[in-house]
Amino acid sequence: MESENSMNLNGWEAMLFIGINAAISVRVSNELGLGHPRATKYAVYVTVFQSLLIGLICAVIVLAAKDYFAVIFTSDKDMQQAVARLAYLLGITMILNSVQPVISGVAIGGGWQAIVAYINLGCYYIFGLPLGYLLGYKVNLGVQVEQTTARMRRWGGQEIPTEKLAESLLPSQNSEP
Repeated sequence: MESENSMNLNGWEAMLFIGINAAISVRVSNELGLGHPRATKYAVYVTVFQSLLIGLICAVIVLAAKDYFAVIFTSDKDMQQAVARLAYLLGITMILNSVQPVISGVAIGGGWQAIVAYINLGCYYIFGLPLGYLLGYKVNLGVQVEQTTARMRRWGGQEIPTEKLAESLLPSQNSEP
């Protein structure tokens, strides 16, 4: 649950920057198509600065409210403390994720879609997965697998005893037609 809370906030922020990605991609391609490289450069600077500023504000808010923002998602005190422990990682992620989609949008707008795809794949497999393994298993920032497994069983209906399930599906022996 602790990673789920952080992922909710991270997902909300990502939606904003994916929208900015699309906007800057169109702006760059339009300006380049019109033959205005200086306008393109200005649009890129403004958008990257704006995104970085939004990412920094989001990170500061998360770090300032690290002990309290989990209340939105859960009333469990243990989960709230676990979210507070991950708040620093979430803040750094929010800053990095504020600029990356914008830079990708600039490259896509410039016609470098294939290069962006290779860079994204390389970053994921060469940088992201090893860093995730290192932070999750070596630094012990991983989520609590037992709690997640129990929650998935409950949501999936596997926690219902089979006797109760059979009784609810089969007609009662004592009832008369």
